[in-house]
Amino acid sequence: MTKADIINEIANETGVAKKDVTVVVESFMATIKDSLLEKRECVYLRGFGSFIIKHRAAKTARNILKNTTMTIDAHDLPSFKPAKSFVEQMKGE
Repeated sequence: MTKADIINEIANETGVAKKDVTVVVESFMATIKDSLLEKRECVYLRGFGSFIIKHRAAKTARNILKNTTMTIDAHDLPSFKPAKSFVEQMKGE
């Protein structure tokens, strides 16, 4: 499902114009990105899941083709962790 599909679904279910739904969806995604990137805060959506920041420590990696080593700096990655109730629904429990 793409962002356009989501916008169409919401517009059909609510009767709100696609233009207005697009603004809301774009704003929602921008708010999540802003929270993770700039504020460094995780986003918790009860019953759905959490958008969290995972920290990866610096490590040494090998390039086996060139037989060299390189250092990968420490960095943060965005991650999604589904809510327990969401996981249970997916499993059919």
